[in-house]
Amino acid sequence: MSEYQYYEFKAVDKPLTEKDMRALRDLSTRAQISPTGFVNEYNWGDFKGNPLKLVEKYFDAFLYVANWGTHWFMLKVPRHLVDVDRIIKYCSGDSAVIHEKEDHLIFEFTSETEDYEWEEGERWLSSLISLRADIINSDYRSLYLAWLFCAQMEEMEDEELEPPVPPNLADLNAPLQSFVDFMRIDNDLIAAATENSDSEARQTDPEVLKTWIHNLPSNEKEELLLRLIEAPNPHLGAELKQRFLRAVSTMANSTINKPLRSVQELLSRAETIAEERKRRAVEQKAKEQAREKRERAIAREKYLKDLAGQEDSIWKNVNALIDSKQSSKYDEAVKLLVDLRDLNKTAGKENVFNGKLKMICENHRRKSNFLNRLKTGGLIG
Repeated sequence: MSEYQYYEFKAVDKPLTEKDMRALRDLSTRAQISPTGFVNEYNWGDFKGNPLKLVEKYFDAFLYVANWGTHWFMLKVPRHLVDVDRIIKYCSGDSAVIHEKEDHLIFEFTSETEDYEWEEGERWLSSLISLRADIINSDYRSLYLAWLFCAQMEEMEDEELEPPVPPNLADLNAPLQSFVDFMRIDNDLIAAATENSDSEARQTDPEVLKTWIHNLPSNEKEELLLRLIEAPNPHLGAELKQRFLRAVSTMANSTINKPLRSVQELLSRAETIAEERKRRAVEQKAKEQAREKRERAIAREKYLKDLAGQEDSIWKNVNALIDSKQSSKYDEAVKLLVDLRDLNKTAGKENVFNGKLKMICENHRRKSNFLNRLKTGGLIG
């Protein structure tokens, strides 16, 4: 199998300059480079650049896939747009790390497996990139899922408590489901975690928000309006939201009325859920098999009922098929004999059938292929 490595970088908040693109071209002559991204595949050799440093300097997202089972993903967000003290709690294992780089934070997620199949990397980053905006808007579900993966990989002590559980963990959107798939997070462990997740985020009290806005100094309000008009910032709303949340000391997006669980409690609960799921699957399979058996029995009964009264013509057909000395015709003959056996059994004429079958076996005793088919069909011993 040939080697395959896929690198993709994405610039979201600020496009690359011509100077930036020239510097990146020095790292690879074959890469696809544009003002918003850098993509390269390797079937031999390695990329000369350091992805973490490149994200720090140029990009907002990075993704890597290798055909030996490595998945690697990074997101960069402005520090002032997130609750740093809180999100640090979500990245406490080797598979989910936070790098603090001046006025930015870089989240680094890695997943390794020995049970892998060949896959391409192109589709992944486009399916994951919106998680950055979610984090900026205080949706920390992806970070909690990353913490779960660290627990799954046994990178923390059993007694370590989980971070605050975000709401709506049971309702993962497409990017979050892609993150689960990319990181290979156990779905039973997610199910265990969702048991302490609220179905809706706590809503901000509009009156409290109005009061906070009213109390902002007039010159600051004017400055914010100027920023909105003269230098539009896609994150201005998120920036104000973070300021508001810090000001009122809320814990938006967290479940604070339920006790935090330990790593061991979550893993044990996931095992229980897995056992229950497997038990339900076995029960469901048994029900499906019983239903199919009933349906087959009903269909067989109807089929035999339709054959009633045609026994003589069927026997003639059986003899004609045997006389053909063709293997495929032998199979047809055996099928008809099974029908005759069941039909005579239903009518209480088993002795009649057995007598005629014995005669057929005697008349065709030299046709070993035919007799073997009778044995396989359960008609003779």
